[in-house]
Amino acid sequence: MIDTISFRRNLPVGAVGHRALGWWGMWMLIATEAALFAYLLFSYFYLLSQSQNIGLPATPPSLRLALPNTFILIGSSLILWWGERGMRRGRMMRQLAALGLALALGVIFMAVQGEEWRNKTFSITEHAYGSLYFTVTGFHMLHVLGGALMLAALFVWTALGHFNAERNAPITIGALYWHFVDAVWLTIFGSFYLYPYLL
Repeated sequence: MIDTISFRRNLPVGAVGHRALGWWGMWMLIATEAALFAYLLFSYFYLLSQSQNIGLPATPPSLRLALPNTFILIGSSLILWWGERGMRRGRMMRQLAALGLALALGVIFMAVQGEEWRNKTFSITEHAYGSLYFTVTGFHMLHVLGGALMLAALFVWTALGHFNAERNAPITIGALYWHFVDAVWLTIFGSFYLYPYLL
């Protein structure tokens, strides 16, 4: 008797359900990265508590680029959440559109942040404030870049039909990271852009 083996044309991508091993791994990554940003922001507030002479700009920072950029990043998270909801109902084109829009908004955020850096009147080596500002926002930019690459990969895999309403753990995991990146930006924005108005 000859045993026959049937091959599936489309192999599954990832585990079923958003509590897959990668989901827990992403939470561990987020915990370590959150600790990094907590240490960096602690340094900023510690120096402010010790001395007002750390190089704070004479006038509070302009919100001309930073405020719209904040709304761009928040919008990208909301769009990604909207796509996830559609994906769970089997609307994969909606998920594909959401991934594409979130990715585009992430790229726009990075471009605007680059312009923000270019317009700064201080450098990373000028004083403690400049050093902390460029270090913290620079680390955040690297996280946005990593998230954008993740969204690009998910976009391609979604377009190739690797996901469906039941098998979509990588999308949920990638979205979790993107929401984390957005939450970190809100703390950075509050610390470096809004807090100086209170001093």
